Amino acid sequence: MQSLLDYCLENHDWLLELIESLVAIESPSDDRAAVNRCGDELASRLEAIGGTMTRVPSAAAGDHLRASFGTGARQILLLGHFDTVWPIGQLERMPLKRDSGKLYGPGVFDMKAGIGLATLATRALIDRGALDHCRIVMLWTTDEEVGSTTSRALIEAEATKSEAVLVFEPSLPGGGLKTSRKGVGQFEMIARGVSAHAGLDPGKGVNAIRELARQIIAIDDLQDPANGVSLTVGIVSGGTRANVIPAEARATIDARANTRADAERVQRIMRALKPQIQGAQIEVHGGFARPPLERTAAVERLFNQAKEVAAGLGITLEEGSAGGGSDGNFTAAIGVPTLDGFGAIGDGAHAIHEHVEIDALVPRAATIAGLLARLLKPSA
Repeated sequence: MQSLLDYCLENHDWLLELIESLVAIESPSDDRAAVNRCGDELASRLEAIGGTMTRVPSAAAGDHLRASFGTGARQILLLGHFDTVWPIGQLERMPLKRDSGKLYGPGVFDMKAGIGLATLATRALIDRGALDHCRIVMLWTTDEEVGSTTSRALIEAEATKSEAVLVFEPSLPGGGLKTSRKGVGQFEMIARGVSAHAGLDPGKGVNAIRELARQIIAIDDLQDPANGVSLTVGIVSGGTRANVIPAEARATIDARANTRADAERVQRIMRALKPQIQGAQIEVHGGFARPPLERTAAVERLFNQAKEVAAGLGITLEEGSAGGGSDGNFTAAIGVPTLDGFGAIGDGAHAIHEHVEIDALVPRAATIAGLLARLLKPSA
């Protein structure tokens, strides 16, 4: 392990320069040309260390990148994204800079530093000749921040070929890995009624907002915070004028669940809701787009391996859960052991103070390289 740590220390400046080069090319999810400019830079960097590149075009997003290193049938998948939530021009408001041991910039924590860490760890194994009978495949996508609609099938297909998946989303505070993530869903409820004059003929109307209000109370009864089930009505709209009985009202509901069983239960109940006011109608659309990443026995074994590698470097590696979803939810749900949060240690995802801790990068890269070396041994 010390040799891997020494290698990463020797390439500390190389790692920082790689991360900064990616952050300097803004890549908002909804700007295909911008995302592809960042993808061009990333592809050239991966080719330079020996990666065999495949671009997977998408009309609705930027080109996803697949990079393969090594030979053989066995495969480990390194997964993440290089699209960000920040629009073009954000670099002017939160410039790329090093300050007090931290590297700042839009997308540096979520999750371009993670891509850099994965790349240095892979390079360390290449230079040691550790990929002669196995492969590391990297899959960097361009639509994670907007739901992964164009990349999900690609992610799942690559995961099925892999013995394990490491996801390079940001770490938990202090560097912990994510051994579970909530499933994430979204529902839209539409209530329909009958319009009428609010003063002259209120009895002839059916108030869609009133129906929606009753449904919101019913939805609230599905909450089970102790077991990680939450439903949040985040957007409500309806009606046209104050003196008109509203004929339509809508609500958008965020749903989260720790387990697939709870996600399926919530989805089943939501779709079975019935109107509560005579003459009203309701429609419910949507569901859980990201299944939960559950802490299975296989996930626990994978974490314990990472923990042992970190301990060999003098690092105490913790684990925890996250309320948000990632592309690791997809790979875990199809039964492939998945560890998330291998990205940089820092703070401020989607926030103006987004940054990573510079001194934590090298130990992180060495831990990743050590885990990959262990997983790729014939006995792993």
